[in-house]
Amino acid sequence: MNISHIELRHLRLLRAVAEAGGLTAAAERLHLTQSAVSHQLRALEEALDLPLLDRATRPPQLTAAGRRLLALEHDLAPRVDAALRDLAKLRDGEAGELRIAVECHTCYDWLMPAMDAYRDAWPRVELDLLGGFQADPAGLLLDGRADLVVTSEDAPRNGLVARPLFAYEMLALMPPGHPLEKRKWLLPADFSDHTLIAYPVPDGRLDLVRRVLAPAGVKPPRREAELTVAILQLVASRRGLAALPAWAVAPYLERGYVAARPIGRHGLWAELYAAVREADAARAHVADFIETVTRESFARLPGIRPLG
Repeated sequence: MNISHIELRHLRLLRAVAEAGGLTAAAERLHLTQSAVSHQLRALEEALDLPLLDRATRPPQLTAAGRRLLALEHDLAPRVDAALRDLAKLRDGEAGELRIAVECHTCYDWLMPAMDAYRDAWPRVELDLLGGFQADPAGLLLDGRADLVVTSEDAPRNGLVARPLFAYEMLALMPPGHPLEKRKWLLPADFSDHTLIAYPVPDGRLDLVRRVLAPAGVKPPRREAELTVAILQLVASRRGLAALPAWAVAPYLERGYVAARPIGRHGLWAELYAAVREADAARAHVADFIETVTRESFARLPGIRPLG
């Protein structure tokens, strides 16, 4: 590669390495193999005749040359994205409507930064967030009551498509000092003698029940709470155990309000997708919203990983 042939993809690769903290995590984020990321980075270093990554540190840190290129990416990438967005607006128009429903109807906080960034880029698109529990989120799209649904379903019905957002770990929550806090991870039987505090949704929408407890024949007593903060308060008050996304409870774990452990040796990982109607999937303002949500989530949410 000639030094004059540095492309935006090389700069984005460098940013992924810096933000992800290593080649393996960067490869996952970019949907590449680790060897491909390593090869591209080596080729860039050879073209520049400068090291970009200090591989002796753990995690690897960017060198001075790497930080300079990263600064270029921070300056250049938003301008390229804005230009491409303007071209899309010229093609598809700047105005529109985007009615959004979220399957986890009380977990809105993570979405707010993405919506704020999107409003700046698409000021003439009307955003609306549909509140309340939705028994059939995908049905909202088919009925024309929503334009995008954030859901755990990767195979929606005919006429709908699902775009990957990210995967996240579900953690078992318990009050500080609970005997289960001594475990490295929890097994299904650990839930059998404790009340499970969960949202008032069908079992099929609860990953812990559907994927862990039900297959093991474990049916703990249940208590329902509408709000995430109410679930956390009940757990802290020693009313039972719960399972919530790691990114949703990170601030409460940092303050010692509750304690957490992985569910199973390899953890319980859930997935989020953006489902839209097939006819809307290629519309610029819809596609860019999905891109914005993905980008902002990886920039802000701890412990998430890419979906293939």
